[in-house]
Amino acid sequence: MQSRSGQGYCGVHQDRQRTETNQIIGYIIKVRDLSGILYLVPTPIGNLGDITLRALETLKSVHLIASEDTRKTGVLLKHFEVKSKQISYHKFNERSRVDKILSVLSEGLDVAIVTDAGSPGISDPAQIIVQAAIEGGFTVTALPGATALIPALTASGLATDSFVFHGFLPTKRNLRDKVLKEISTTQHTSVLYESGNKLLQCLRELLEVCGDRQVVVAREISKLFEEYIRGTISELLDRSFVMKGEFVLLISGATSQAESIDDLYMVIDTMLQDGQSKDQIIEYMVQNHALTRNVVYKYLIENKRKNS
Repeated sequence: MQSRSGQGYCGVHQDRQRTETNQIIGYIIKVRDLSGILYLVPTPIGNLGDITLRALETLKSVHLIASEDTRKTGVLLKHFEVKSKQISYHKFNERSRVDKILSVLSEGLDVAIVTDAGSPGISDPAQIIVQAAIEGGFTVTALPGATALIPALTASGLATDSFVFHGFLPTKRNLRDKVLKEISTTQHTSVLYESGNKLLQCLRELLEVCGDRQVVVAREISKLFEEYIRGTISELLDRSFVMKGEFVLLISGATSQAESIDDLYMVIDTMLQDGQSKDQIIEYMVQNHALTRNVVYKYLIENKRKNS
């Protein structure tokens, strides 16, 4: 009798534990269901017709839109009769906005992140809030849509099976040189964003480090005067074209036989050890290894400084 009674008590106790566990799981699921969703919503990069139906539905349904520029986004929202509230969210306040956005999400309300143009997080703010939302257990949903990167790549005529996107080149010299060196050695197509007033300088630097590669400059993507300028770096430097706005710059990858810049410097070192003159070395490297005179000259000066 005691044995049966003990088994009965044990069974009841296990059933009670199972019920409590199910209640806890149900509560967790309910809390998750009540949490808001963080949406990353692409906006047109030039042509308003590029916005998607899903993007519009999302912008109209969310409680809050966090915009890189509320004035520019306000024009877009007004055009499509979107009434959702806006707050600013840009590179100067993105960290301070995290608590506000997470607080809204925790109340079960959805938030959309938008930038001036294109997909949030691609050379624009979003990474910090996305990381914070994930750590907080919130759902993050990125909508497909407008971006300058992919159209420029697919229409460039360069290899699209593999590519490396660098965004805007760093302004700090050591970081900039590191990226340029990576571009010089990779066999993948490299893609950069660049502003019009810095484009020529960027092309000159690429010519020095990479040699005279095939490149494509894409401008005004999705707009009336969309343009693709193709040729070698030196050919583009000799051409004149409109420098307004932002550009997508695509650089062909190094061939499998291409020498890295370090390999070329070793050739110069060997020639120096053989006693060849500065002029002889410059002429040889320009003619046989597609380096510019400026690159060879700078290396010779640096080498002389190190050894003096």
